[in-house]
Amino acid sequence: MSKIAAIQMVSGSNVVANLQIASQLINKAVEMEAKLIILPENFALMAMQPNDNIQIGEQYNNGIIQTFLSQQAKKFGIWIVGGTLPILANKIQKVRAACLVFDNTGKQIARYDKIHLFDVTTDSNEKYCESEIFEAGNKIIVIKTPYGRLGLAICYDLRFPELFRCMLSIGVDLIGLPAAFTATTGKAHWELLVRTRAIENLCYVIAVNQGGYHVNGRETYGNSMIVDPWGVVLTRLNRGTGVICADIDLKQQADLRHKFPVSKHRKVQCQL
Repeated sequence: MSKIAAIQMVSGSNVVANLQIASQLINKAVEMEAKLIILPENFALMAMQPNDNIQIGEQYNNGIIQTFLSQQAKKFGIWIVGGTLPILANKIQKVRAACLVFDNTGKQIARYDKIHLFDVTTDSNEKYCESEIFEAGNKIIVIKTPYGRLGLAICYDLRFPELFRCMLSIGVDLIGLPAAFTATTGKAHWELLVRTRAIENLCYVIAVNQGGYHVNGRETYGNSMIVDPWGVVLTRLNRGTGVICADIDLKQQADLRHKFPVSKHRKVQCQL
């Protein structure tokens, strides 16, 4: 078994301050003996204005946020899934919401760019249009880690089950899901969707949310949770900043998949 940690934050508009908080929480997760640590979406910046993401957007493989993640991974000898940070895109005046993975030597070994962009109006008339600033990704990412095959998804991706089915076709054991789910949509759907993705794929889901009131006026839902392949919530954090940690038991997962071979019973296969 291996310990996996989820770090919940209430990020603000100051990158340096956010990184300092993230550093403290990573240290706490290490003290809890976590070997794989996942940060939330927008952990380094909850923008006051959408264009702020472009202003602090980093060149791929160069920038203070990427350097921070690499240094933290190397310092503690841990794997880090770096939530999301804005990486300059191919299109002028756009960035990509990139989730970067660093191994225990500090080497960046994977990048997932958010595929599904949050262009919606909620029931409370909150309006979001990520596509104005962000360029969508188009690649499904599953990587080998010492703790199982890790699939990556981000926030709004959670509403698209076909993405996770494609991960299952590749072969996935656990899914890291950094998010900044709104309070409105989170109340209605967050736990239901997270547990459903775990159950239908017999997969661990580490769902890592922002959790509170932000200086830009947004309210995020929190309730970061680690869910096992049977849909059981192993641990959660309701609101605020903090760390949750749980054991990942791949042998137990393999036994469950053997006894309950849903993937072998599929009639409709994912076309990759």
